[in-house]
Amino acid sequence: VRLVESGGGSAQTGGSLRLSCAPSGYSHTEYCLGWFRQVSGKEREAVAIIDSDGSASYADSVKGRFSISEDNAKNTLYLQMNSLKPEDTAIYYCAADRRACFPLRLLGNGGTFFTDWGQGTQVTVSS
Repeated sequence: VRLVESGGGSAQTGGSLRLSCAPSGYSHTEYCLGWFRQVSGKEREAVAIIDSDGSASYADSVKGRFSISEDNAKNTLYLQMNSLKPEDTAIYYCAADRRACFPLRLLGNGGTFFTDWGQGTQVTVSS
């Protein structure tokens, strides 16, 4: 499955960006989708994860600022990022898996659950 991300770029502190991810050819009754980010020299971390029932979990660092959602008609996953901070600067990746999941349990595993990944999109937040 090919995941194609878009929407990265630059923003100032307090600004907003929306990332999109289109999992081409991905149509399953049960699935798990997520957004991860990675800074050079650091481990990849989960940002937000959503299951096929629409239940979502977020990393503490983005709660109240980021929102994960999906448009089933467009077969697209989104990450709305508001109130951006310089520490949000990273390469953001979308991830997908054909299995059902418990989003809260996946926040701390670095993405090892997921089998399909996008190429990543850079987000840079300046102060």
